Amino acid sequence: MTTAPPPARGVFAISVAAEMVSMQVQNLRVYERRGLLRPDRTGGGTRLYSQDDIDRLHRIRELLEAGLNLTGIGHVLRLESENDALRAEVRRLRRH
Repeated sequence: MTTAPPPARGVFAISVAAEMVSMQVQNLRVYERRGLLRPDRTGGGTRLYSQDDIDRLHRIRELLEAGLNLTGIGHVLRLESENDALRAEVRRLRRH
C-alpha cells in the first residue's frame, strides 16, 4: 500500500502543477517571483510543487477572479496565514 506524500512536500513538476490548476506555466513563474508561493527546488534547480502549493494556486485564482491584483493577493495571503497562526495559538492556549 502506498501513502500520499506529506502535503508540504514538492512532488509535481511545473508543467503538471500548471495543468492541475488550469494555468499557464508562465503564471506560476510570475507568482513565484512576486513571492506568492515558494515551490521546492531540486539540487539542479527544478521547481517541485506540493499539494499545499496547488491549494495556494487555487486560492490565488479565486482572488484574481474577485478582482484583486497580485499585490493585493500577497497582502490577503499573508493576513490569512497570520490568522491561521493566531487561531492555532488560541487552540493551544485553550488546551492548557
